[in-house]
Amino acid sequence: MNRRWLGVLAAAVAAAAVLTPAASAAPAPRAACPERPGVLRCLTTYTPGAARAFGPAGWGADDLASAYGLPASAGPDTVVGISIAFDAPNLEADLAAYRAQYSLPPCTTANGCFRKVNQQGAATPLPEVNFSWAMESTLDVSMVSAACPSCRILVVEGNSPGFADLAETADTAVRLGAKVVSNSYGARENGAALAYASHYQHPGVTVVASSGDSGFTAASYPAVLASTVAVGGTSLARDPDSPRGWAEQAWTYGGSGCSAYIAKPKWQRDTHCGKRTVADVSAAAEDIAIHYADAGGWLPVSGTSASAPFVAGMIGRSGHAGVTQPAAVYANAGSFTDVTTGHNDPAGAGKKCGGDYLCVAGPGYDAPTGVGVPNGLAGF
Repeated sequence: MNRRWLGVLAAAVAAAAVLTPAASAAPAPRAACPERPGVLRCLTTYTPGAARAFGPAGWGADDLASAYGLPASAGPDTVVGISIAFDAPNLEADLAAYRAQYSLPPCTTANGCFRKVNQQGAATPLPEVNFSWAMESTLDVSMVSAACPSCRILVVEGNSPGFADLAETADTAVRLGAKVVSNSYGARENGAALAYASHYQHPGVTVVASSGDSGFTAASYPAVLASTVAVGGTSLARDPDSPRGWAEQAWTYGGSGCSAYIAKPKWQRDTHCGKRTVADVSAAAEDIAIHYADAGGWLPVSGTSASAPFVAGMIGRSGHAGVTQPAAVYANAGSFTDVTTGHNDPAGAGKKCGGDYLCVAGPGYDAPTGVGVPNGLAGF
């Protein structure tokens, strides 16, 4: 080989050495719905390009059933409402793929299990399509399905993520028969948001909301409302050495906070927050498998947008939908599995709250994981 080609080869090798690390670097996870002032945001995180066509990645319905001791027998056909913004046009098809993968019975418009309406409750016109919120919708219906395969699913799509529009979707879900309403979105609590608090309080209905995906920070609305079961997040792992077969710790990004507005409910007795503390209970929120065709197929996602609808589905499956309210969760604290490790202070390993239970998990109640994670249906 002459000197000219040796020089070309050397240059190519040098260029590859420079370019390869950048080219092979994996994309960073991102929030599906970044925080914006004046609106609520969906609470889902995903990695662009991580979807695959050939099978699930992340924890699936069978894993969650095992981890949380779901019964083998079919449950009731409770209507679980999903309050959400924008339209997800392929939602029913994605749900069908998820349920088929995990041998769950079909849930379709045709068999009366699945229904999707606009915020006024009509089948048409549906709001505009939004990629990020459609991902959220897909996660919501998948998690309700995983927790309660027999439940009927009612998706109410708001015109926008504004406080008024999403408040109306919650009301519409109740009006159309939902006994549990899941709200996988949030915003920092403030006076403007709290003006819509009454829309998340309905006699005979259980309202569930995600605690947030920003770690220990300002309490998230509507999870902070005393009428709402606030659901935090955990990281799930297999543990063959434990009787349960699973281990959990507080998810690093799961939301917790101390309200600046909401009075301390009588049923909540922690002492370092003089007002309402978030969260009440928790479940897996990291590395959850969904089928989302618009992203390319099977996609692992994270967020308390997974744990909230899963808990909503468990409440629906318990047969106590409507009866189960936040106070009942605390009264039944002994029926949950206590989570005693981990924290939700991404930058400081608990320094943000001085190592306090407000951002560090420990025995008994703590804000990141509440009274613990479900151990079968007894807690509900």
